[in-house]
Amino acid sequence: MKAISLLGSTGSIGTQTLDIVAQHPDEFRIVGLAAGRNVALLAQQIRQFRPAIVALCESELLPDLQAAIADIDPQPTLLADEAGVIEVARWSTADVVVTGIVGCAGLLPTIAAIEAGKDIALANKETLIAGAPVVLPLVQKHGVKLLPADSEHSAIFQCLQGVPDGGLRRILLTASGGAFRDLPVDKLAHVTVADALKHPNWSMGRKITIDSATLMNKGLEVIEAHYLFGADYDQIAIVIHPQSIIHSLIELQDTSVLAQLGWADMRLPLLYALSYPERLATRWEPLDLVKAGTLTFREPDHQKYPCMQLAYAAGRAGGCMPAVLNAANEQAVALFLDEKIQFLDIPRLIEQVCDRYQSHNRSNPSLEDILAADRWARQEILTVSQMPVPVISIR
Repeated sequence: MKAISLLGSTGSIGTQTLDIVAQHPDEFRIVGLAAGRNVALLAQQIRQFRPAIVALCESELLPDLQAAIADIDPQPTLLADEAGVIEVARWSTADVVVTGIVGCAGLLPTIAAIEAGKDIALANKETLIAGAPVVLPLVQKHGVKLLPADSEHSAIFQCLQGVPDGGLRRILLTASGGAFRDLPVDKLAHVTVADALKHPNWSMGRKITIDSATLMNKGLEVIEAHYLFGADYDQIAIVIHPQSIIHSLIELQDTSVLAQLGWADMRLPLLYALSYPERLATRWEPLDLVKAGTLTFREPDHQKYPCMQLAYAAGRAGGCMPAVLNAANEQAVALFLDEKIQFLDIPRLIEQVCDRYQSHNRSNPSLEDILAADRWARQEILTVSQMPVPVISIR
């Protein structure tokens, strides 16, 4: 039985992970939970799964949680803030840590888990995008498994099983196209937050749903695929696949193409990351190709989705630039969700911040360099968002 520490237990990844644990009580048990602000849901999770340690990201909510679980015996160890989340990540009895925390906030807990010898089910792509120069050497040093738990990279990982070294020619990342895939580009200036949150296929958190609308999620996945699978950026392509049945593909040297298919259900990649190398039986609805119907593909529109090219450029620049891109994106998306900027301001602000950082980029950054770049980019987005947009006069 694998013991799991779950970071981000009340979010989309967290609740689906717990659904897997509840369905497979002989395979998995929860020893640690870390959550954000949803005290009521966290209290329910504690009652059901009885973890040994629990952390809240915000200490002022700790009294509310203590009151909500006062009748539970035995009481879990209760901690708060980032230090508490780190303790959950490196809890002594955990075998694997599921990183479901949104954004770069997952970086330090993930590093703590790796240094404690825990395998990682990586559902937080930003950790590797921002921190790969530090994270990957630690994975090698401590001999832990880093298993992708998002749908695209899990698909690639599954397809690569049995492929010999040097057999991979190209990675094809599929993208749904997000909320605006069928909207003309000239209409994007007037879209609202509510419009952008209407994902046609997947049920996800607010931040990643906006990333899907800008296709920054796919740009970030390109960088993650580069680090996870060692593919050059010229070997990684994006294709729009509106049905989200094929979760990604690989092309081999002999031109054979392998794909992983399934319904749009995040539990599939999560289960594979938790059970690897085993395949556990489930009662989930099997894929019915007749029911799925027609599968279609098209080239992404670079004018409509400029964030893709920003991500490729940041990935090729390397060093701290992916961390700057990621932090700038997180901050810009937060401003959009708060209705402080427009949708098309997201790529504009990210590009400005990345341009301003170019001369400061370091090729072999330390953890301190990465964290400093992250802080700088978040503040810089706030600065450039207050600047007037230049008016271009056409004569």
